[in-house]
Amino acid sequence: MTATTLVEVSPRDGLQNEQTLLSVDEKVELIARSVAAGVKRIEAVSFVNPKRVPQMAGAEEVMAQVPRSADVSYIGLVLNRRGLERALAAGVDEVNAVVVATDEFSTRNQGCTVAEGISAWEDIAADARAAGVRTTVTVAASFGCPFSGEVDPAWVIELADRLAQAGPDEIALADTIGVGVPAQVRTLATGVGRVAPDVPQRWHFHNTRNTGYANALTALETGADALDASIGGFGGCPFAPAATGNIASEDLIYALNRSGVSTGVALGTLTDAATWLGARLDKDVPALLGRAGNFPDA
Repeated sequence: MTATTLVEVSPRDGLQNEQTLLSVDEKVELIARSVAAGVKRIEAVSFVNPKRVPQMAGAEEVMAQVPRSADVSYIGLVLNRRGLERALAAGVDEVNAVVVATDEFSTRNQGCTVAEGISAWEDIAADARAAGVRTTVTVAASFGCPFSGEVDPAWVIELADRLAQAGPDEIALADTIGVGVPAQVRTLATGVGRVAPDVPQRWHFHNTRNTGYANALTALETGADALDASIGGFGGCPFAPAATGNIASEDLIYALNRSGVSTGVALGTLTDAATWLGARLDKDVPALLGRAGNFPDA
């Protein structure tokens, strides 16, 4: 593969576990910096209850101020019909619905069972299609659950098959707590490709146990159409104990560039954005490229 799409998730997954709450203007600036770097797909907001996830408050205000361009697509995360209604009214280009692979995590994260999550996704898919909005369905905890332990890949593949019946434009497999390894990526990529051969695959990795980048490159080798990453490597899940950041956009793109895979994203602009974000969050930037520098130095 000579090219892939980066989905920048720092405005959503990158912020949702942070103690420091960014203002609407700061969120918009983070998004604008992503656009300036050449990112074409950005998971910008989450239409969830701000009382449960206060970091995601102000979604409508953010969407009203993002820089608009015909070649930039803004994604809103939704969990139910109410979230979808808000997303459509706010003018998102895509929605990302989430179905968790285990009942216990689903109940804690979304207040519903897996079966109820599937039903919610089916409603979202139908309504989004009627509105002409692109859909992704993400299988969260595809590699492991912080409460139930191992997740059988056969079950994840079966779940993906069920979700594909509603006609998503994309299926995403998420290693929500960062326990996956490349062998699991290959198993899931092959299995999901078998049951949903015409549905593009997107992958979401956390680097909790330092396997995130190996997993991302393995996903690419198996035909991944898109890879999630977060500026600076910030992120986590407020309902997943010990979950750490996403793989860092700049570190991932360095690896892709050196492997001959184009993303169209400017590394220097991303590392500057990571420094800016770290200052706003009053935290060290987890990503390594900003410390070590690009190679060759250019």
